Amino acid sequence: MNQLFVRAGNFMSSFVKEEDGAQVIEYALIIAVVSIALVIALQGLTTGGYFTTFITRVAACLQGNMAVCNP
Repeated sequence: MNQLFVRAGNFMSSFVKEEDGAQVIEYALIIAVVSIALVIALQGLTTGGYFTTFITRVAACLQGNMAVCNP
């Protein structure tokens, strides 16, 4: 019974000291912040202008409207 408590104590102390899980959480937070920044930064591209025109032309070309495909 004493060995069980010793093993449990060793497991808990190694679990507390292990930092691999913390690194995964840090990477996830970095990815989340970068993703939010990209969404905010690229939001201006979708509100009109050249990018929207380009995407509309690509969609028309993919649907077979060849008159729009040739500039």
